[in-house]
Amino acid sequence: MKTNNIFRTFIMGATALAVVGCSEDFLERPPLHQYTAETYYASDAAVEQLTDPLYNAAWAYYNNNAILGMGSLRANDAWNPYNNAEFALFQTTGLTSDVSDAWSSMYEVVTISNSILNNLEKYCTADVSEAAKNQALGEAHLMRGIAFFMMVRVWGEVIIYENNDEAARNPILPLNTEESVLEFVIRDFEKAAELMPLKGANHHPSLYAAKAYLAKALLAQSGWNKGTRDQQTLNRVVELCDEVINSGQYQLLDSYENLFRPQYNDNEETILALRWADPLVGSWGTVNALVPTLSFSDVTDVGAWGGNLQPSPDMIDYYNQEPADSFRLRGTFFTQGRYYSYIRSEDGGYTYRKKWMQNKKGVVGTTADCDGHLKQQASPLNTYFMRLADVYLIKAEALLGNQESTADPEALAAFNALRLRAKLPARTAPITFEDIIRERRIEFCMEYTNWYDFVTWYRWKPQYMLNFFNNVQHRAFMINENDIIRKEDNTFAYTGFPTGTWYNSVWDYDVDGDGTNDEVRYWSDGLRDPNGKLLVIDGVPQDVEHGYKYNIDSLIRAKIPEGAVIVTLNEGNIFMPYPESDVLQNPYFKQPAVAYEFKD
Repeated sequence: MKTNNIFRTFIMGATALAVVGCSEDFLERPPLHQYTAETYYASDAAVEQLTDPLYNAAWAYYNNNAILGMGSLRANDAWNPYNNAEFALFQTTGLTSDVSDAWSSMYEVVTISNSILNNLEKYCTADVSEAAKNQALGEAHLMRGIAFFMMVRVWGEVIIYENNDEAARNPILPLNTEESVLEFVIRDFEKAAELMPLKGANHHPSLYAAKAYLAKALLAQSGWNKGTRDQQTLNRVVELCDEVINSGQYQLLDSYENLFRPQYNDNEETILALRWADPLVGSWGTVNALVPTLSFSDVTDVGAWGGNLQPSPDMIDYYNQEPADSFRLRGTFFTQGRYYSYIRSEDGGYTYRKKWMQNKKGVVGTTADCDGHLKQQASPLNTYFMRLADVYLIKAEALLGNQESTADPEALAAFNALRLRAKLPARTAPITFEDIIRERRIEFCMEYTNWYDFVTWYRWKPQYMLNFFNNVQHRAFMINENDIIRKEDNTFAYTGFPTGTWYNSVWDYDVDGDGTNDEVRYWSDGLRDPNGKLLVIDGVPQDVEHGYKYNIDSLIRAKIPEGAVIVTLNEGNIFMPYPESDVLQNPYFKQPAVAYEFKD
C-alpha cells in the first residue's frame, strides 16, 4: 500500500525547502540544505529565498502532466486520446497517478507555506528586516491560498491544516467543508494583501497579486452553493479589480501571441507566474517539463509527442462565430496556412500546412528559437497563474452579477479591453453570462485554468452548467488530420467521429437512395466527398446556406456505433476522486466533512 499522500508531502515539502532552481535572478541561489533552521534566518536575502520553491519545485508533480488534464482537457479546450484522456473522459479514479501527483503537489505547497509561517518569526535574527519578513510571510499566505483555492475546485471538500508538526504526528484528519476551505482561502489572501509590499522585487509579487486572487476567490464565494450571488461581495470584487487595474504596475501586452514566447517572460501583463529554472542548468522539478506534451516533431528539434492535441469542436465553433479573432486563434492553435517567423527561425520560419489544427500554446519552437535554452523535458516558458486579462474579466463578471445582461459602461470597458487587444471592434451591445463564458474560453484556452472557472460557475448555476457541459460542449469527438478545412471566409469546416469507434465513415450518407452508404460524410457546413468537396444534389448544394443542419450530439445519439464513448457530466463526476491511498488509510474520507475551526 502506498504511503498516505498528505503525510508524504511533509517529507517532500521539507526536501523542497532544500532545493532551489538555477535560473536568473531569484533562481540563482545556493542550496538551503547548507543551513539549519536555527542558523538560516539571518539575512534578508536568505529569507527572500525561502519562498523560491513555491514558484517551481513545489508544483513539479502537478505541472509534469496533471495541469493539462485538470485545467484544460476537463474544460474541453482540446482533446488528445493519447495523453490525459481519462481527464477529458471524466474517467479518473483514485488510482490515476496524475490525481495523486496533483494532490501531493498542492499539499506540498501548503506544507512549505506552513513551514515559512510557523518558523520565520521563531528563528529570525535581528539582521532580518520587517519588510523582508512580511514579504515572505505574505507570499506564504498567498501561495497556500492558491493551493487550497485550486483544491476546492478540483475535489470540493479537502483537509485544512496549518501546523506541519501536528499534522505529521496525526495525519488522519477530517475533510473540511467547501465553505470552510473558501473562507480559509479568502483569509489567506487578505493576510497576504496586508503583508506584501506595494511593489515586488526580484520577480517576487506585490500585494496586488494577493488582491487579484482575493477578487477571484470572493467572486466564487459570492454564489457558492447559494443560487444567487451576494451583491455586497460583488461590489467588493469590483473595488479590488479596480485597485489592481489602476495600480500602474500592469498593462495588457500589445501582442496576444507574444504572451506565450519565452522572450516575453515576466512581461507587464504578468501578475503571478511559476518561474521555472533555466533548462540548461536546472534539475528535474525546477524546470518546466511540459514541452514534449505540448509540441510535435514539425515544430521542434527536441523530443515531442503531443501532436494530437487538437481543439474541441465547440472551440472551433467559437472561433467560427468571429473569424476576425485571428490573433488569439493563431496564438492558441496552429491552423492551415499560418506562418510563424519565430518558429524554426533558422529555416526562415514555419508555415503550418496540414488540414488540421494542433496546439500552439506552450510550443516554443527549436533550441535556436529559444536562444539555446531548451531541452527535451525542459521549456524556458513561465506558467501563468494570474495575468491582467483575468482581472478585467473578473470585474466584468462581477458587474454582470445576477442580471441576465448588462450595458454598464465599466463592464463593457473591462470586457472590451481584451477585445481591443485582440484587434476586434469594441462590443456596444449588452453582455451576458454566455459572453463571459465565451470570452474566457477563447482568452484562456490551453492555459490550464478554464475548468477551475467552470466549477465556480457550476457551484453557482449547477443546472445551467450541466446543460452547458452536456448539450453545448461536444466532448471526446475525434477530428483527424485532413478533417478540417480552412474556408475563404476564414471559418473552419470539420468532420469527425465519436471516440472509441475508430470508424471514419460513421456518417456515410446514402446519396442515391439505394440503401447503401456512399463515400460522403457529414461536415459542420454540409455534405462533402472524401476530397472535401461539397456535394450537390439536384443542383442544390448540400450546405448550411441551403438548409443543411449539423449537430454532432444529435447525429451521435441517432446512430451510436459500437464502442462509441459518450461523455456525460453529472453531480457525481464534476469533482475528481481522492487518491485511493488516502481514502484507504483515512476513515474520515467516508464521513461527512466538518467546518474548520478558525483560530481567530
